[in-house]
Amino acid sequence: MPIVRGQAWGELGPLPDDGIVVHSDAEGAAAVAAARAMGDDPPPLGLLGGDLCRTLGGRGDATRLRTAEAARLMVDLLVVRLDGGAAHVAIAHALVHRRSWLVGPLAAVMNAAWVGEWNVAPRAHPGDGRADVLRADLSVGDRLKARARVRLGTHVPHPGIHTERAASGTIELARPTPVWLDGVSAGRARRIDWSLEADAVAVVV
Repeated sequence: MPIVRGQAWGELGPLPDDGIVVHSDAEGAAAVAAARAMGDDPPPLGLLGGDLCRTLGGRGDATRLRTAEAARLMVDLLVVRLDGGAAHVAIAHALVHRRSWLVGPLAAVMNAAWVGEWNVAPRAHPGDGRADVLRADLSVGDRLKARARVRLGTHVPHPGIHTERAASGTIELARPTPVWLDGVSAGRARRIDWSLEADAVAVVV
């Protein structure tokens, strides 16, 4: 079940024997995709790096993952289709922009809060059943200002940045635009359909 205000989330305990240790969001998404392709449930993921790990307060400590002090949590999963094609999965985020973030529309569907050193979605929670969606088409000056503030997560609210929280949605663009899932290029698309599967993956940090 998604988190409920006032109730504890997760439990203490080590990574199970069938768990997989991953060092990035992309590694985690690949493990989930491989299991789904075989018709299996995703294996528990021990997170040692990546934006989801950082959002959850992970320490990147491999030894900790095997101890009773580790935290075991159920997180949501992004499922993304580009122009009606096959489903892709992401554990942290889906980002849509041209080669340069200084021109053209920007969009982010965030399960995690962070993208590298940028706190893009400071209110995002990977276990609440909703993604934080940000869309913007700012002037160059406003983009530079937002870049200076995004490390602290103070770029929002902003009148030029539309934000919402949702369990599914569609992003439609005027032209094919590059899409990145968990930091890996997924190709170009004019239509991005996405949905969130709640409590889909067990992670340990």
